[in-house]
Amino acid sequence: MPHQPTVGILHPGSMGAAVAACAATNTSPVLWCKAGRSPASIARARQFGLTAVATLPELLDRSDIVISLCPPAAAEDLARDVAEHRYTGVYVEANAINPARTTRIADLLGSTATVVDGGVIGSPPVGGKSPTLYLSGPAAVVADVGALFAGTAVQTAVLGDEIGKASALKLAFASFQKASRVLVALSVGLAEAHRVDQELLQVAARRSGSYLAEPEYIAKTAARAWRWGPEMEEVADTLADAGLPPEMLRAAASTLARWNDAKDDGELTLTDALDRLAQP
Repeated sequence: MPHQPTVGILHPGSMGAAVAACAATNTSPVLWCKAGRSPASIARARQFGLTAVATLPELLDRSDIVISLCPPAAAEDLARDVAEHRYTGVYVEANAINPARTTRIADLLGSTATVVDGGVIGSPPVGGKSPTLYLSGPAAVVADVGALFAGTAVQTAVLGDEIGKASALKLAFASFQKASRVLVALSVGLAEAHRVDQELLQVAARRSGSYLAEPEYIAKTAARAWRWGPEMEEVADTLADAGLPPEMLRAAASTLARWNDAKDDGELTLTDALDRLAQP
């Protein structure tokens, strides 16, 4: 591995672009592929100073390390595209997918590439926020990936050499953190329907650390539902694989789906979010 490896990011969403910008501190310019990307992705990549290339094959040919951060549903299709090119570098599978899918991706790419399992816990590293990228996989390669983020807002932690551990930790945390936000929306919506929402907030305020005391976050949850819903399905699949009941997380995903049309809507209000939640 070169001392300063070239890194490619697939694709520059809100998390991916910010993480890639941190990696650029310790690498050559970080590459991204502009083919098929939306105007929002193009603007975001420019904002974070990423270097555009025209095609995926060009990105793979030039990259020593590729980081995959995309919506969960697209993770395996993206890995298949990379496998078709017989990529020979390090592939960091950092999506919010269940361990079984991560293992399939590792098997798919493993004949030519070295796969590292990753999971990001926390908000994108902007505005003083500092998420942790958990890593598992071959020790030497995991160390190379960790070195990309030395001294940046992205913390790294190593979970060992077993593919699937980082994915499992990410989803175990998400099952609480994100499903809890769904329960808050339902609780506040129920209270509002019976005109006791202020009383509910007073009860919640007396309980330290309760998400119920943060109803303003419901609008943020609605704007992120298009990403969170598929993640809850990944958690449900992981629970089922472990012999645990998945129904609660399936229900959270179904609830989040009512907000799919609020994708990344930064102007959404609490009232708007609750009104959309109440529509069948």
